[in-house]
Amino acid sequence: MIVYDRLWETMKKQNITQYKLIHEYNVSPGQITRLKRNQNVNTHTINMLCEILQCSVEEIMEYKMK
Repeated sequence: MIVYDRLWETMKKQNITQYKLIHEYNVSPGQITRLKRNQNVNTHTINMLCEILQCSVEEIMEYKMK
């Protein structure tokens, strides 16, 4: 299962809020909701978050075995 706990940690470290992602970087509120629920998101969203946060994929998501 892919989880996005690291995304919220990375955002906190960089002082980037969900509000800022939506209003300054045009990230869809629906995508934010999907990330919060650990649901599927497309690679475009992951790529966009890596660019915004200037980080690697590993700093956004991880695979956890059930």
